[in-house]
Amino acid sequence: MVRKWLVRYSEIFLKSDPVRRKWESVLIANIKAVMPDTVIRSERGRIWLEGDVDPAVLKNVFGVVSFSLVDHILLEDLESGLLTYCHSSGMEKARTFAIRIKRVGSHPFTSQEKAIDCGNLIRKEFPTLKVNLASPDKEIFIEIRGHDCYFYDTVIRAVGGLPLGVEGTLVALISGGIDSPVAAWMMMKRGCRIIPLFVNLDDVLDESNYLRSQRVLEALRAYQPDLTLHTVSDSYLSSAQQELIQSGQERYTCLLCKRRMYRIAESFARNIGAKGIVTGESLGQVASQTLDNLLVLNDAAGIPVYRPLIGFDKEEIVRISREIGTFSPSTIRASGCRAVPHKPATSASLEKVRGIEQRMGASSIRLPV
Repeated sequence: MVRKWLVRYSEIFLKSDPVRRKWESVLIANIKAVMPDTVIRSERGRIWLEGDVDPAVLKNVFGVVSFSLVDHILLEDLESGLLTYCHSSGMEKARTFAIRIKRVGSHPFTSQEKAIDCGNLIRKEFPTLKVNLASPDKEIFIEIRGHDCYFYDTVIRAVGGLPLGVEGTLVALISGGIDSPVAAWMMMKRGCRIIPLFVNLDDVLDESNYLRSQRVLEALRAYQPDLTLHTVSDSYLSSAQQELIQSGQERYTCLLCKRRMYRIAESFARNIGAKGIVTGESLGQVASQTLDNLLVLNDAAGIPVYRPLIGFDKEEIVRISREIGTFSPSTIRASGCRAVPHKPATSASLEKVRGIEQRMGASSIRLPV
């Protein structure tokens, strides 16, 4: 028997042949990038790995749905190989078992017929064993593909989604809090390569926010190893805040700040050829994320703004952040924004906000990108 890893994907299989081949090549390249000493072979619907395979790394490769360590033999040796595999995998410790067979190719038997034959063979070798197809103590999976046969007893779930990069590149506004890393991760899962951007608001945020964002990026590198946090410093808000206070319009501070961030992110995205911006906004979660205010924010961006968390509640976002490993770094203590007004606007008028920016000359202030 030869041991190797069987890697499965799902959505790629549903694409047209040209797209499937292209995306499969991207997936293989992504696996090779994180495990360079691995030998990779593919066939329709399956990828085979041999050599230095790290399951902890493989399960975080987007596009991989699941994988198994398999024993490979020729179909003609199935019966003898099956008994050897059963002994080596601890079948004698089980009370009940089930055989699961998948088959690809033309054979003189059906999958059900071969499952019955294999089950009878096992029962003869282990007389105390009983068949239980619903909830067995031990499952043996047999995949027959042409003249080859593969045995395995464990399926390791992976992150799934689409191969990283097949949909292009997006700029993700990263604050270091819980929401924005989850939003970036969700777009990674849909095939987008992420360029994280931290907008450093001079005199409003301190270094603790940047350091927290760096820690969050360390967790996200498990899924996109080449992540680098880009930083843009901007002093616009500190001067704008004073003008807003003096004019009695401080409640619009957060909206003007976010519109400024959108413009910075858009400029950065255009410079690198990214196709849009990712934010962690969720409808109704804070004052700036009401339906009215999101309309005001959208107006500031000339490229698409993607909000994968828009319909999620906080509990759902926290659950995902725990699952992907960003919750702990996202909850490191950091200073809050010193510019947040006591009563922020929750249903701003787009014309009103545009008028404020025009009077302040916001559109003429050079973007720091």
